Amino acid sequence: METLILEKSAKYNRLINVVAVLIPVVVAVLLGIRQKVDLGEWTRVLPHVNGVINTLTSVLLMVGWYFIKQGNIAAHRRTMTAAFVLGSLFLVSYVLYHLSNESTSFGGEGFIRPVYYFLLISHIVLSVVVVWFVLRAVYFAFSNQIAEHRKAVKWAFPIWLYVSVTGVIVYLLISPYYQ
Repeated sequence: METLILEKSAKYNRLINVVAVLIPVVVAVLLGIRQKVDLGEWTRVLPHVNGVINTLTSVLLMVGWYFIKQGNIAAHRRTMTAAFVLGSLFLVSYVLYHLSNESTSFGGEGFIRPVYYFLLISHIVLSVVVVWFVLRAVYFAFSNQIAEHRKAVKWAFPIWLYVSVTGVIVYLLISPYYQ
């Protein structure tokens, strides 16, 4: 497998910083649009697709961690690249759904309600934070800055895994309320 190797450059760090800010801002703006765009009925299945994507991403993160602990760098790289691609697809799918459909309210009551909102809020906050760490980890890996990659991954991996897993849990909790 031929691998992409990026050069070491300050312009990539600037680009990562800009993208890490732009993604959450653009998502927030798109989610804030009250007039929904009619993209068709097919968009109603996107929350279920997102649940699958988050599940697969969680699995790939754990498999990637396993491969690097085994010293299998090539398998680690492929697995983590696949997790990154799935994360990107999730973002597109998430935006398309919320651009074209009203948000679903959580209907749970009792003890599960604060649990749901704690998971949802922590998931959202950390999903904003993790973008910067993941972009840096990917850049450092592909530019062969392994020491910097390890530093970024110390934060990126646990946060990304938490965001992926809580995404699945939040989906499972709210899925009965989708229409």
